[in-house]
Parts: sequence; C-alpha cells; structure tokens
Amino acid sequence: MQLNPVYGDEPLQRIQGLVPDPATPVVRQRARLASLLAGLDADQWAAPTRCEGWSVQDVIAHLVTTNQFWSYSIACGLAGEPSTVLSGFDPVATPAQLVESVRARSAAETLELFVASNDALAATFESLDDRGWEAVAESPPGHQSIRLLAMHALWDAWIHERDIALPLGLATPVEADEVAASLIYVALLGPAFAAVTGETRTGTLALRATDPDVDVQIDIGPRIVVRPGPAPEGTPVLAGDAVELLEGLSFRAPFTPTLADE
Repeated sequence: MQLNPVYGDEPLQRIQGLVPDPATPVVRQRARLASLLAGLDADQWAAPTRCEGWSVQDVIAHLVTTNQFWSYSIACGLAGEPSTVLSGFDPVATPAQLVESVRARSAAETLELFVASNDALAATFESLDDRGWEAVAESPPGHQSIRLLAMHALWDAWIHERDIALPLGLATPVEADEVAASLIYVALLGPAFAAVTGETRTGTLALRATDPDVDVQIDIGPRIVVRPGPAPEGTPVLAGDAVELLEGLSFRAPFTPTLADE
C-alpha cells in the first residue's frame, strides 16, 4: 500500500468554522503523554501495545519521527514551498522500518527525544498567526492547511496514547477539545483517503456525537468539507458516544455503525 497524496493549491480537505485553537489540545496531549511515560518502569516500556508487534518504546519512537515530520512540513509550508515527500510513502512498511532502525536506543533516550520533539512542535505552533494557520503544508492526504495538519497530529498521538495506556491498565483522561477535534478529523480522513484512491461517490454525512457533543456535516465529493451544524433533512447520521466513534473510525475497536436519517 502506498499513499497517493493530493498536492496543489486546492487542498482535498477543508474545515469551516471549527477548532479555532488546535495548538492547545496538541501541546497538552503530548505533555500528558510525556508525563505518563516518565513514570513507566523498564518492563512497561517493553510491554506490548495495541499496535501489533510494537512495544511502548516503539510507539514513542514512531511519534518522535512524526513530530519531526510535522515541524519540517510546517516550515516548508510557511516558506511557501509545501513539501511532497509522502508521495509513494508506505504507511505500514516505512514506519516499521524507521522504528526497527532505532530499537538500540534506551528508553531514557527515546523519552528525551520525544520531549524535545514535542517542545519543537509546540514552539512552531506558538509562532503561528491567523495567516500561518491557514498556510498550506503536507500531511498524509496531501496539501492542506496547517490547522488541519495540527488536527491530524492530535488525532494520531491521541490514539497512540491509548494504544500505550489501555493495555497497561492506565487511565487516559478524556479532554473534550482533544476528543472533538480528533473525531472531526478522523471522520474527514476516511473520505479523503477514499477520494485519493479513486472513489467518486458524492453526498453528505452528518456526524452527531455525545460526551463531548459534536454536530457537524461532511460534504463528500471532489473535495471533502466539514461544516458545523445539523445537516439537511434526509441526511444519513452517524451517531454515538464520541470516544467510541473515535476508536471505531480509527480501527481500534469493532465498528458496526448504524446510520439513521436526519
């Protein structure tokens, strides 16, 4: 499997009037995960996670790499030259190879690198003004706003935090802004990946979640657009608990959604 990102001046994904401050949940979530990791012993660092074949340390090594990519991508976007390095990227094989290449590191070194990459990403976000948030940069679906890139970064690390914590029997706080932004993004991501593989179906899907409340509509076509508020009458509605929907859409739990009409 290889990515086929959509590049150019017209991003595949757009979001209207939602998540005005993606930096706060991104920075908070990563700081919380770093704090959790600092309390783990050697056996816990070596413990299996929900990511098949990966230990806790492997997952964090992966997040170091993704943090570094986000910072690089944002820098390219702010310079007016969005990167295109993910063209042909294999999202299964390549991360596994990168993790394998750094398994000789100690847990302490991996944590140190994770914290440093978190700090670098936080500093990048703090430097952005309104125009910067709307600049175009690269993420797995292709070129999109840095605001959407931040939501991708949040969703990815939020899921990986649970990949680590739940098998260890550790609690994972549910922050409303983190869950809402992650859920909106993953609901946007599925149709986007379908579009880049040639899917041509169009339509509108409503997403209505609780705890926290999320009520948006997703317009699916040549471009995928998320808008706030209830969808038109007759629109299929994907409804349920926000965390359960997020886990299911992220392929971390059995997912048999029931669609009802709006």
